[in-house]
Amino acid sequence: MDEKNLDAPDLDAQKQIAAHRARIDEVDRQLVRLLNERAAEALAIRALKPKVHWGLYDPKREEEIFENLAGWNEGPLFGENLREIYETILHVMKEMRD
Repeated sequence: MDEKNLDAPDLDAQKQIAAHRARIDEVDRQLVRLLNERAAEALAIRALKPKVHWGLYDPKREEEIFENLAGWNEGPLFGENLREIYETILHVMKEMRD
């Protein structure tokens, strides 16, 4: 076996990496669209809450969201990882301006 070939980059692996990265870019594009869609829904709810005399923060709803996420999660993310991500999402949603 030629020693030079052992040090040569695996072109198939490089192609696979490029394909995975392209798929990640597509998933990220979808996530951005969905996060903006979620934000629009959160703003709509925020505008309606005063009409029904509800406070802006609803800890029971937040826990319901976390329970839903745990039930929907099929991995490979761990439940605590998903909760951490959503805690950040919910924080940003609360801080949004109309």
